[in-house]
Amino acid sequence: MKYTLAFSFLSLLMMMSCGTSKKTKTVSVENNQTQQSQTTNERKQSQPNNNNNNIDLEDHLDEEIQDSELSNLNAVELYIYNYAGIAQEEMRLYGIPASITIAQGILESGSGNGNLTQRSNNHFGIKCNGWEGEKVYHDDDEAQECFRKYADPQFSFRDHSLFLFERSRYGFLFDYDSDDYKAWARGLRRAGYATDPRYPQKLISLIERYHLYEFDKAVLGKAADIPLPKPKRLMITGPEFYNVKKGDTLYNISEKFGISVQELKLINKLNRDHIQIGQQLKVKN
Repeated sequence: MKYTLAFSFLSLLMMMSCGTSKKTKTVSVENNQTQQSQTTNERKQSQPNNNNNNIDLEDHLDEEIQDSELSNLNAVELYIYNYAGIAQEEMRLYGIPASITIAQGILESGSGNGNLTQRSNNHFGIKCNGWEGEKVYHDDDEAQECFRKYADPQFSFRDHSLFLFERSRYGFLFDYDSDDYKAWARGLRRAGYATDPRYPQKLISLIERYHLYEFDKAVLGKAADIPLPKPKRLMITGPEFYNVKKGDTLYNISEKFGISVQELKLINKLNRDHIQIGQQLKVKN
């Protein structure tokens, strides 16, 4: 069982604790006033002057952790580091357990290294089904099936959330507690998300092996059972892309970004005026 991330952070905390536990010897004023004065001055010099020093120290430690630990992570652990933060944000917005999202991503994208994922940033194998954005073709259940292509993996995570949230057949899942990953795993299979009869067991195994349920607890404000590894910061969308929201039309998006509807359709390879919530559009060449 892999504990690399948790133990690394725990070891760091222990090292920090040991390094700050040293005590300065107390010297009697009657015996040696000069030595006491020197000790006091040294103590003052060793203390941070302001809060900014604390912030700098935390940032420096984060950098050291990343440099020393990332090279030791296996493919699954690296995937968790890269995408757990995004899965947690999706959980805050839609209520889907971050543990479930991460485990599905690991399983369906080959920890981000699968051929389809590498070509399309599609981490959940979501097929086109009316998709108006860019597409890739990949052999799956049938030869050369159409899959959605994303400019950034974070849009794949958002599309996964919308895929579950907006389809009635998955509606019952949202009656489960957000940290009941076992119910969600079994419910996904019952709703027809996957044909593999062992799909729930595979998700649960990943969640328990890598303690992914701790990310659910963090979102819900519950105490963690083990030190929680700090995930990578969320990726930031560049100004050249726009995520379609409720009520958007090609016309008001074109007005917002100062381009024509025709140009908007051209750079996004749209054949129709239809767009959907969560769709990512390029708004600048």
